[in-house]
Amino acid sequence: MGEKSEKVELKDLNVVDVVKDIAKRLGVDYEEENNEICIDIPEDAGTGTIRAISFSHGVGIMDLDVRLKKEVHFELNQSLVQPLEILYNRESAFVHRFNGKEDSHDIRHLESAMLSSNSKHRNMVVLPANEPICFFNLEINRKLFEEKIGDFLPDMDSELEALFRDVNGVNLFFYKANYSLDIAQCMEAIKECEHTGFPKSVFIEGKCYEILAHHLRQYVDDSSDPDNRKILRQATVKKLEEAAEIIGAELDQVDNIIALAKRVGLNQNTLQNGFQHLYGMSVNNYIQNERMQLAKGLLEKTDLNITEITYKIGINSRSYFSKLFKERYSMTPSQYLKRLNASKDSTPTKSA
Repeated sequence: MGEKSEKVELKDLNVVDVVKDIAKRLGVDYEEENNEICIDIPEDAGTGTIRAISFSHGVGIMDLDVRLKKEVHFELNQSLVQPLEILYNRESAFVHRFNGKEDSHDIRHLESAMLSSNSKHRNMVVLPANEPICFFNLEINRKLFEEKIGDFLPDMDSELEALFRDVNGVNLFFYKANYSLDIAQCMEAIKECEHTGFPKSVFIEGKCYEILAHHLRQYVDDSSDPDNRKILRQATVKKLEEAAEIIGAELDQVDNIIALAKRVGLNQNTLQNGFQHLYGMSVNNYIQNERMQLAKGLLEKTDLNITEITYKIGINSRSYFSKLFKERYSMTPSQYLKRLNASKDSTPTKSA
């Protein structure tokens, strides 16, 4: 990795060989075991690691987690077969472009990009300086992968079929979107894998195919109307979690679902469907659940009376609060308070 103007050309198809090439250019040693390789970024270039694992049928992954002192340009310059690359960005934004083309693509946090170059216009990835760069790259040599996927191609989406049939990488292709929660969970499982040897290789390979399956499903899902999409994106999850935090902090006043959706940058349908998927309940039920949990805690830990608690949790009617509390805990707030007091009175005190 070098100056802004330097291009690091990666000519090998196998991702393990790619990382060996990076290690050679950086002048650092690498650790290699079976089909896996890992290098540490030298101090003069930055910090972090680059890891790669190769599997059968031309499938491989590269996991890059670095912070660089200078901007670096990677030119993915395979000389024989142009692979299909699927990038998942987990940290700071970086730039992709096809060398020789003016257009560039910002790949932002929680976005994925599926792309293929050709012999004339190579893939160029520009990594910024002094930013945490963390992305996962699933690479597929389509010529080798054809044996595995060939029988399934006629039943695939027509655009995906054309993409996988382009085994020599003749056509340029670029598509980006926010990747799904399922994909994020698979990447986390790979990162936290504690297996070693063959079990590790099999586990990670299985997760890679799971990621590919989710990505192909999401590609088709992306073609539908945003309000009707069935797959929950990781970026949407962040906004749903933000909505949940707002609810928790503003229980005494949060009621307007439309306003809440607008605050976190979602439409009302996406907010409702997302809460159902993520928390197993509607937004209103989530608010009600949080209010009842807070009320229970206030009854247990404070001297507030029931009326005061009613207003503190954002409910204007004491009778309605009692109704909701009984539905949740099978007793009214008054009955629960009596039980708490009885329990305190029956607790023996220590003698001096």
